[in-house]
Amino acid sequence: MGSYVTLTTQRRFVTPAADETVAALAARALPDEPLDAAIDQIKSYNMHIFVLRRPPGLLLGSDVVFVEPPLR
Repeated sequence: MGSYVTLTTQRRFVTPAADETVAALAARALPDEPLDAAIDQIKSYNMHIFVLRRPPGLLLGSDVVFVEPPLR
């Protein structure tokens, strides 16, 4: 008999494509949301990208961009 590990639920995330803008990423990751609402959600879940980056909102290919709120 083997031992079993229970995996925890993780937040959904995406990584940006080359030269992808926040608007394009929001449209791709949250297609059922109006674009402005999707952008606002991306901003609120990923404040580090907008507060610490210059210019704000600059996406890097190595970014992990959360597309849902933190899990409780």
